[in-house]
Amino acid sequence: MLTAYPVHDIRRLETAAIDADPAQDLMQQAAGAVAAVAAEELARRRGRVYGARVLILVGGGNNGGDALFAGARLARRGARVIALGLLGTPHPGGLAALLAAGGRLLDQDQLGQVDLDGFDLGLDGVLGIGGRPGLPDQVAEIARRLDECDVPVVAVDLPSGVDADTGAVPSAAVRATVTVSFGAAKLCEVIEPAKGNCGRIVRIDLGFRPDNAVTAIDVLDEVDLARRWPYPDARSSKYTRGVVGIDAGSTQYPGAGILATHGAVFSGAGMVRFHGGEEARRVLTGALPNVVYAEGRVQAMLYGSGWGDRSDGAEVISRGLDSGLPGVVDADGLQRLPSRGMSADWLLTPHAGELARLLGCDRSEVEADPLTAAHRGADRTGATVLLKGSTQIVAQPGRRSALIAVGGPAWTAQAGSGDVLAGICTTLLAAGVPAQLAGALAASVQAVAAASLPGPVPPQRLAEQVAIVLGRLQPQPPYEVDHEIGRSGDDHGAGRR
Repeated sequence: MLTAYPVHDIRRLETAAIDADPAQDLMQQAAGAVAAVAAEELARRRGRVYGARVLILVGGGNNGGDALFAGARLARRGARVIALGLLGTPHPGGLAALLAAGGRLLDQDQLGQVDLDGFDLGLDGVLGIGGRPGLPDQVAEIARRLDECDVPVVAVDLPSGVDADTGAVPSAAVRATVTVSFGAAKLCEVIEPAKGNCGRIVRIDLGFRPDNAVTAIDVLDEVDLARRWPYPDARSSKYTRGVVGIDAGSTQYPGAGILATHGAVFSGAGMVRFHGGEEARRVLTGALPNVVYAEGRVQAMLYGSGWGDRSDGAEVISRGLDSGLPGVVDADGLQRLPSRGMSADWLLTPHAGELARLLGCDRSEVEADPLTAAHRGADRTGATVLLKGSTQIVAQPGRRSALIAVGGPAWTAQAGSGDVLAGICTTLLAAGVPAQLAGALAASVQAVAAASLPGPVPPQRLAEQVAIVLGRLQPQPPYEVDHEIGRSGDDHGAGRR
């Protein structure tokens, strides 16, 4: 599991690391790491560092100093290094080191002397974590031309122009091939679209030691998915695995109930009771004959997927809250939440547009800062919120921490994926998984399933793939070997050859 932090906590951790070891030179550690990564990239692309042409984009902060010191190291290895002073005054020590190693400094007025197509590598040291998102026009034009000329770029700590705290890329920004990230992960490394601008991430340990005062944003991986999934064991029954109730679909949208049921069945529900309409039941009877339609015990409920214009929706959800059972509210149900507060063991699964309607804001506001929007949604409703999208974030009411699901391919952005996801979420709630973890695990397993079956695969097929992924990830139990068998060498012994 990777943990990322907001900028104010990154600064706290950095200060604590310096106080713990005042003798360490963080800039030289950073410069050495950047130079090493740059050298690896040059060796991979052209076979050696000697003779390579390297362009450094320099700002006035510490990131520019890191880049200049890294450039000096490359120059001492025979690279031809040119630094472009773009914003502010270059770091004096870094600039002196570069010039002493044979590098050159050009200012913006000399940009016409530079043929960007002729460079083998760029180092981005324009802006750091304190920089405002976006780039000035001239810097943006250089970044665009480097991208067009296919010049690989190594970003120092983060690509200049991205928003370090929100993952937004509101205007022009550097698109890095590799980002050398110092000390701890920033939110821009784990939230799209900035995550895409980071390229491959190389993390450098600078001795940061998080404490309980920081805001931790945990990002799941496949190991977490396998370790935290509620796999059945020899003591399990359909009731311990969880009985899922699904109130989804309508005459207008029967497919939503069908897809949600597929999600619940193929993610391991012990039993599914379907409470939707006759059109969906006819399909499910043939496709999934294990689904039950009789009333009876359930351990978690799904509401809202494909409801359409259902007049009694708020009353249905209110009765669900009164039952004390956990529940999932998806799609049309999100427009029919009761006026009273929800419960943190309930999970809402909006996409950006649905969350914007809940918050009374524009969709663009949610997309610009999805982490904050997810927290606002949780605090306003009192429920846990899984915000769906290219980065899937799960926030709880009253807490600043969050979980981010495993990322998946863009093919999953299709009608019906959310219905399947809602069914998976409900299966996990029914198995006793807390709402925040249930949302993150459900989104993660759907993403892993999509990655394992790439292309425009329909959501019902991906639901079936979830079962295959869970089987592959399931930890194998240890088996005891009876060492007495076969010791005599008889025909039935394990020792026979």
